[in-house]
Amino acid sequence: MDVILGKKLGMASFFGPAGREFPVTIVEAGPCKVVQVKTIEKDKYEAIQLGFANQKESRVNKPLTGHFKKAGVEVKKYLKEFRFTGAGKVAVGTEITVAAFSEGDNLSVEGVSKGKGFQGVVRRWGMRLQGGSHGTHESHRGPGSIGQCTWPSRVWKGKHLPGRMGSDKVTIKNVEVLKTIPEKNIIFIKGSLPGAKNGILKIRKLEA
Repeated sequence: MDVILGKKLGMASFFGPAGREFPVTIVEAGPCKVVQVKTIEKDKYEAIQLGFANQKESRVNKPLTGHFKKAGVEVKKYLKEFRFTGAGKVAVGTEITVAAFSEGDNLSVEGVSKGKGFQGVVRRWGMRLQGGSHGTHESHRGPGSIGQCTWPSRVWKGKHLPGRMGSDKVTIKNVEVLKTIPEKNIIFIKGSLPGAKNGILKIRKLEA
């Protein structure tokens, strides 16, 4: 199984061969426990459910507490599902650690990007400002005219307008593992990853 859950700790500089500097994201990955296994026969698809980070039992509702007890696993704070072929052969209670990854592996990392609230078209879509003179006033950062003629007499779907920005599921593929520290459950991943500090990441090793 080449999947794991991790928590983004932050970014730093990593010095590789010949003193070359790389930006890295430091991730606390695992240990994770397999809480549930889904099979084609029972669930119509194959997947495993991983639990990450121990949690006080008093902070989890009774149905979820029973879910963990049935699996014989400590109560976890985070639960995420990974689909992949052959998942039905994995045993409940299996532990996954950073040891499953090594330097040079290519990863696919999924997370939730930083939420930036309600934003205008200049920041959200990179539109330029309207003129600073010649009659333009109180609408320098506005989108301008968006109306149509008699047909279709409406605004087309997908029109770039102000709205909520960020807080979206983002997947970044082909990011490289530069270093792992198994005894501390730490993995150094080249480049930036989606989300803020302490955000939860779904990490999957890509086939070579």
